[in-house]
Amino acid sequence: MIATIVAVTLGAAGGYLATRPTINRLRAALADAAWQLTHDPLTGLLNRTGLRTVHTAMAASGGPQRIIVMLIDLDQFKEVNDTYGHDAGDDLLMEVADRLGQLADAYGGSVARLSGDEFAAILPIRGHGISRLADLFTTVIAAPVKVQADSGPVTVTASVGIASVASTDSLGEFALHRADIAMYHAKQQGGDRHVLYAPGMTMPDRKRRRGPRLRDLRRDQRGSVE
Repeated sequence: MIATIVAVTLGAAGGYLATRPTINRLRAALADAAWQLTHDPLTGLLNRTGLRTVHTAMAASGGPQRIIVMLIDLDQFKEVNDTYGHDAGDDLLMEVADRLGQLADAYGGSVARLSGDEFAAILPIRGHGISRLADLFTTVIAAPVKVQADSGPVTVTASVGIASVASTDSLGEFALHRADIAMYHAKQQGGDRHVLYAPGMTMPDRKRRRGPRLRDLRRDQRGSVE
């Protein structure tokens, strides 16, 4: 009996050792698939799904807390694409993403690329001045970026909309919506600035904005914002 148990045990162990490389490959594939579901493939930042996941975890950790939600839209990105090409535009996005990610990490927050040249950040307030944080974000974006070996550095600025909300507030329908309204006001005022959402603030008239974005086109086609 003992000999039989030992033989079965050794056989099972041998079978496991034989299949372990396959198991490891499957685990790696699952981990990669999970990463792709929550991250932007170009910049490595969170995507919209990943940002929702972070917000959900923040809302579930303890009682409600005040957080800052920023919507960040680059001001001159189209000019970079038109002048230097899409590869240079991608280089610019990756550099801006890296800067935003490092800054958000330093203040205990997270940043995501939502679409095109639009980013969003979630940060706990924790006594940090909202205006000071927003200034830091606009400053790191405006630092020159070298996009091609044979060209000089380029500079873009950003329009930043900010909403101070409770961590338990809805992200898309409340927090990002308010930050979006504030961002459009920053854009309307010439860009390279931040605007904090104030109660009663509404979206500027379309004709007073600086051109439609993909979100506007989706709103026209579907009657709602994603």
